[in-house]
Amino acid sequence: MNEGQPQPDLIIFDCDGVLVDSELLSCRCLSEALAEVGLALSEAQALELFLGRSTKAIEQHYRDLGQSLPDSFLPGLKSRVLESFAASLEPIPGVGAVISGLTVPVCVASSSDIDRVSLSLDVTGLRAHFGDRIYTAQMVARGKPAPDLFLYAADKMGAQPARTLVVEDSVSGVQAAKAAGMTVWGFVGGSHYRARDGRAILSAAGADRLFAHMSDFWEA
Repeated sequence: MNEGQPQPDLIIFDCDGVLVDSELLSCRCLSEALAEVGLALSEAQALELFLGRSTKAIEQHYRDLGQSLPDSFLPGLKSRVLESFAASLEPIPGVGAVISGLTVPVCVASSSDIDRVSLSLDVTGLRAHFGDRIYTAQMVARGKPAPDLFLYAADKMGAQPARTLVVEDSVSGVQAAKAAGMTVWGFVGGSHYRARDGRAILSAAGADRLFAHMSDFWEA
């Protein structure tokens, strides 16, 4: 929590970019899938537009531009991402050790769908830390940056928002946690922040604290 505050009653981890180093892989898959339907979007643009957002946000973005994606697009994108993750996904260095050392309840709250989160945790060996305590944007009416998902997760876990800590890597995730009345730490150690100033980006979004290495999790 913030300096001087006791430990939280619940820690909610985002999945992509916090537990698993997936953001560049997923943005590459999105860029390739869009190219196949005649739409140009670089990996950098994908990060800027959709980091921390659900696939509904992708559909809505192109709908707002007057460009409807084919019905086969999202299923095809999902298959591409799952294949890429199964072959190449790695955990964020040190995250397993951090979670193993925690004495408070933990869960996952992700904009990705349940299949993708489950595969991510299975492939990286992190599933045992969370069991079935996985909550996704599919379970609520509004995804991040709305607070719905974090409030839903806290309710399911029996925790008060003010006593909940969220660990996030995206602007939309930070905004969602703050809107939920939770403390949020911005993690900037994923590979997608190697060429971007994650500290400035997440600080501007309202993160209460920033860190780049899981070994510094509890450092003030």
